[in-house]
Amino acid sequence: MKKSLILILFLLTAGRLCAQNFAGDWSGTLQLPGDHQLAVIFHIRNTGSGYTATMDSPDQGASGLKVDTVKVSGDRIILEAGQFKLKYSGTLVADSNLVRGNFTQGTASLPLTLSNHPDANAAAKKAALRPQDPVSFPYRQEEVSFPNKKAGIRLAGTLTLPQNGKARKIVILVSGSGPQNRDEEVKQFNHRPFLVWSDFLTRNGIAVLRYDDRGVAGSTGEFGAATSADFADDAAAALDYIASRPDLKDIPAGVIGHSEGGMIAPMLASGDQRIKFIVLLAGPGIPIDELLMKQSADQLRLNEAPAATITRTLASNRAIYQFMKAHPQLPEAQLKQRLDTLMRDELRRYPAADLQGQSPETIARRTIAQVTTPWFRYFITFKPANHLSKVKCPVLALNGSLDMQVNAEANLAGIRMSLQKAGNKHFRTIALPGLNHLFQQAATGSTSEYAQIAETVNPAALKAVTEWISSL
Repeated sequence: MKKSLILILFLLTAGRLCAQNFAGDWSGTLQLPGDHQLAVIFHIRNTGSGYTATMDSPDQGASGLKVDTVKVSGDRIILEAGQFKLKYSGTLVADSNLVRGNFTQGTASLPLTLSNHPDANAAAKKAALRPQDPVSFPYRQEEVSFPNKKAGIRLAGTLTLPQNGKARKIVILVSGSGPQNRDEEVKQFNHRPFLVWSDFLTRNGIAVLRYDDRGVAGSTGEFGAATSADFADDAAAALDYIASRPDLKDIPAGVIGHSEGGMIAPMLASGDQRIKFIVLLAGPGIPIDELLMKQSADQLRLNEAPAATITRTLASNRAIYQFMKAHPQLPEAQLKQRLDTLMRDELRRYPAADLQGQSPETIARRTIAQVTTPWFRYFITFKPANHLSKVKCPVLALNGSLDMQVNAEANLAGIRMSLQKAGNKHFRTIALPGLNHLFQQAATGSTSEYAQIAETVNPAALKAVTEWISSL
């Protein structure tokens, strides 16, 4: 559930390069307003039939991002990502290891000099590391891809196996809300939770398949047009891939889902007997509109919002959610028009201080754009109990007691009730003390702490999941 946490990042997607002079790792630093800096690295590789390029933004925790279009003419190079309105245009400086040029995003343009000197690249990469990021890999890693035939797309990922190739179990990792790569990078916080999870599990004899969301990094498709049901189809395609491999098909397979992924895991397990167990990491157990209301209330209180502001905000959210639940099939144009009327009526009750200098029209337009996407229209009507109440396989549900996005008490209670209704006698629900939504040891659970905490995943969570899976 990270939709409320999205920041604008310097993201790039796949491309080709056609000049040997530019092969290598090129790094530089953007000088941003307010004396801020942002390191960037381009990795340009010769594939034999051409060149590929990826980009890292270490300060934002983004790595392995591919470039859309790469054009080379003589000593000039242009890298573009049209979706994000990003472009780098530079010229190779004769008899040097420098490329000088400009990095643009939209109408903003900043000078950027790139160097492929090893010292420069080492300094730029250093900022990306977190204490739990693995630096050695005493197990097998395979770059894999597999089709989602229903959607006509191909998903790219990484399969990790114990060094001897003999895994006791195999798990598919399913990420939370928002476009994320196979490491479930929380890019604005510089954390890679699934990299840490897969490393720990594999070191303990459990094979892991993790993959890029559709439309992200190496996976094809369009993320913005997809719903949770589509993401469930992607996870099912990962299960089909495991079943297609002779060396994997007989290993008991399960799904570990985080946040929205913890809602997708029961969607699969309720109808596919190939899934032998599921782990829900901060997964929802109550209707999504109730979850979002609790999330908003908790976040507002943490931010010390006045009681009257909290009351007004929750009332407006409730009105929007109820309207959308009552009109799931309303054509988009009509939905937007009626929501605009609803939003303007709601905002008339707000004092100017609550609007924080924004016009009602701006707030209404932004809110309507967020809640009328295919993803949100599906999400707001979702009831986890519809699937959890049909899950018969073993289930482990974990939450942090300081999770302010998916409240532990309410959601674990909902999960327990649904699994009891299913007659499931093989489940555990655990609230881990002091952990937040990312399963970090936290002080308050506020989203503002995520980037400040060096820990990516608390060892108690890693151990609890690994020991439970191993015991099955």
